[in-house]
Amino acid sequence: MDDKAVERTDEPHHVAGPWWADLGTWGAVALIVFGGVAAAWVFLGLPGAPQEPAFGYHGAAKLIAIGLVTVGCTLLGRRRARTAAGEGTDKPERA
Repeated sequence: MDDKAVERTDEPHHVAGPWWADLGTWGAVALIVFGGVAAAWVFLGLPGAPQEPAFGYHGAAKLIAIGLVTVGCTLLGRRRARTAAGEGTDKPERA
């Protein structure tokens, strides 16, 4: 028997993904709000804002974009799951 054919049980089953993959709806909304606060911070020129405003706006835009995509994917997934679960219950079959 090969070593390759033997299944390893000591390996974790966790697949590494991007940091935003498990945010969920409320985490994504918080990310959007945090991006808006970061953009306002740069706009007002508060302490800690970068010298070049473009860098701050770019970072804030990335946070907002990731949040929007995550919210959209989460809500779309919920809608698809709800539609798939409700398809076979009330509607008669079509021939």
